[in-house]
Amino acid sequence: QVQVAESGGGLVQAGGSLRLSCAASGRTFSSYTMGWFRQAPGKEREFVAAISRSGSITYYVDSVKGRFTISRDNAKNTVYLQMNSLKPEDTAVYYCAASSDITIRTGLSRYKHWGQGTQVTVSS
Repeated sequence: QVQVAESGGGLVQAGGSLRLSCAASGRTFSSYTMGWFRQAPGKEREFVAAISRSGSITYYVDSVKGRFTISRDNAKNTVYLQMNSLKPEDTAVYYCAASSDITIRTGLSRYKHWGQGTQVTVSS
């Protein structure tokens, strides 16, 4: 089992940057594919980015490509989401999640371990 907890959210102006962190408990962090998701008010939770167990493979939703970067440090049991050139439409609660799948998945149901989320608000 792994437990995850997000941090690093906040209020930022459009064009600004934030870095989210997700700290995981347990000694098997490197055996999980990790993902970031977000949920805006009145909308469904959506996939944002994911990273393979080793960190060598990443995948992004088209709307954040070139602006967001996912990375992980298995020695620190932490995954990050660097968000640059933020837009008001990036405003959402951002969730970190862990999947036991070997390959990267974008479906919410493939991720069994979720954090409580961290609010990101981008003002125009």
